[in-house]
Amino acid sequence: MLAALTGMGLSAAAGLNAYIPFLVVALVSRFTDLITLPAGYEWIDSNWAIGIGSALLLAEIVLDKIPAVDTVNDTIQTFIRPSMGGLIFAASTAASEVDNSAWMQDNPWVSVVLGVIISGLVHTGKMASRPVINAGTAGVGAPVASTIEDGASLGLTVIALIAPVLVIIALGLLAWLLIWMWLKVRRWRRTRRDPAYQPG
Repeated sequence: MLAALTGMGLSAAAGLNAYIPFLVVALVSRFTDLITLPAGYEWIDSNWAIGIGSALLLAEIVLDKIPAVDTVNDTIQTFIRPSMGGLIFAASTAASEVDNSAWMQDNPWVSVVLGVIISGLVHTGKMASRPVINAGTAGVGAPVASTIEDGASLGLTVIALIAPVLVIIALGLLAWLLIWMWLKVRRWRRTRRDPAYQPG
């Protein structure tokens, strides 16, 4: 159970920022014994992977804080974040050997699928809310929202690795936030279609 929560937490973090959980897992694997990457995923903590991941993270941090550009970036990340979620779920020792489950070890694709789904759901919520935030704040909210998302991604990654049981609470809060943002998006769209609309 705890191992599955670790994978879920890392995948959700990837939905907010694909490169933060990737780099944290890579660095923790490289410099500690907390994570041992399974066969086939050893490249994640290589010099070149960490270097490319760092460059992509820097680009993501900058681009995601520029109004309008952040929307284009989110569109591109539609393919990257879910893929990273699947990769990071499968790559962590906890996720690849979920509680020493023989079934999960015999069906490693399940970890990838779960990671893609969780990361994709989080990314979808982020992508849907950003245009509303930009429009409602004349672009001022973009860097604020992006910074909060980056912080949430880092925090969720650390929680998933150190205290996976807290991932349940973190994912519950994240789900509540995504639902709240989705309702805001719907209300905003109704207001644009019908200026006379009054929310109940």
